Amino acid sequence: MEKIVDIMESIAHEKGLNKENVKEVVVKSLYNTAKRVYGDEYEYEVYIDPKTKNLQLFQKVLVVSDDDERAKENNENHMILSKAKEIDPDIEVGDELTYELPLDNLGRTASAVLQKELEFHIQRLLEDKIYEKYQKMVGRIISGSVVRVDFDENTYIEIDEVRAILPRKNRIKGESFKVGNVVKSVIRKVYIDAARGMIVELSRTTPKFLEKLLELEVPEIKDGNVVIHDVARIPGERAKVSLSSMHPNIDPVGAAVGTRGVRIMAVSKELKNENIDCIEYSSIPEIYVTKALSPAIVSAVKIEGKKAIVTLPSDQKSKAIGKSGINIRLASMLTGYEIELVERAGSVASTPQSEKSQEKSMDPNALKSLFGE
Repeated sequence: MEKIVDIMESIAHEKGLNKENVKEVVVKSLYNTAKRVYGDEYEYEVYIDPKTKNLQLFQKVLVVSDDDERAKENNENHMILSKAKEIDPDIEVGDELTYELPLDNLGRTASAVLQKELEFHIQRLLEDKIYEKYQKMVGRIISGSVVRVDFDENTYIEIDEVRAILPRKNRIKGESFKVGNVVKSVIRKVYIDAARGMIVELSRTTPKFLEKLLELEVPEIKDGNVVIHDVARIPGERAKVSLSSMHPNIDPVGAAVGTRGVRIMAVSKELKNENIDCIEYSSIPEIYVTKALSPAIVSAVKIEGKKAIVTLPSDQKSKAIGKSGINIRLASMLTGYEIELVERAGSVASTPQSEKSQEKSMDPNALKSLFGE
């Protein structure tokens, strides 16, 4: 069994595990094996000789006083002081003696137990490594093949060494996938379920998914020349994205949209033709809210705490609200302000004013002077 130390490094290399972690697993496995084979009423110590790299197992014996009843009841785990002094004259009550238990004498049963212990703990190490890997990937976009769709319409996607889940609630309305489909999504969260183990949950409905798709499609965003500030989405319907440029010669909106809209159309297609509005970010709240309400034309914006009171002509109100209130909801989500619309008084007076201008131009005296009569 001592040969197990020789393969620790190869296990670590093969599985991509930390050598020290594998060493700890070997020590723990042998300790647990000793407990099961010799009895858990005894104390043990596992030692790895740094020079010979041999694995050694010791049983600890507690030194007790000569009249201690424990030495009589369990003489293998306790030793009276007078007998212990025959081994070490300087030993005292409360000290420990250790006896080496030859590993070769453990037998087949112990070997089988040790093998199971090692497999169990190595598997835990691998799972911990995978968990840490995917925890670091939260918010990152991935692609994988659909391997199963269950009765609840949850989609299971194979990505490298794990089978991730795309719940129905995280799928864009109207989407459906079949086995073999390649699906893009973003890793929403990674957690441990008591019954099912590690769960990697995917999503196609989060703002982060749109953000990462834009990053893939727009080189200026990937390079850091254009920055995405905020993203608001109503999945499958409409979204708003605010961007700014880190370079004076780069138009952030133009870069995101692309020539003839080719870039934004590619992203929209991946999102089941979601309509995406790109606006330029502003650190001035009033300007930011104004741009967020586009295509509506706003007269004025007043910020009161987390509320934005927006004054606009009455004929722009329906544009500001949008179909089923979608535009104002997205603008509020994007900017973080509760938006209140106020119609500008007398805004419809533009029509009477134009009529007066027409009457003035049709004045008969003016016509006479014009034609020299």
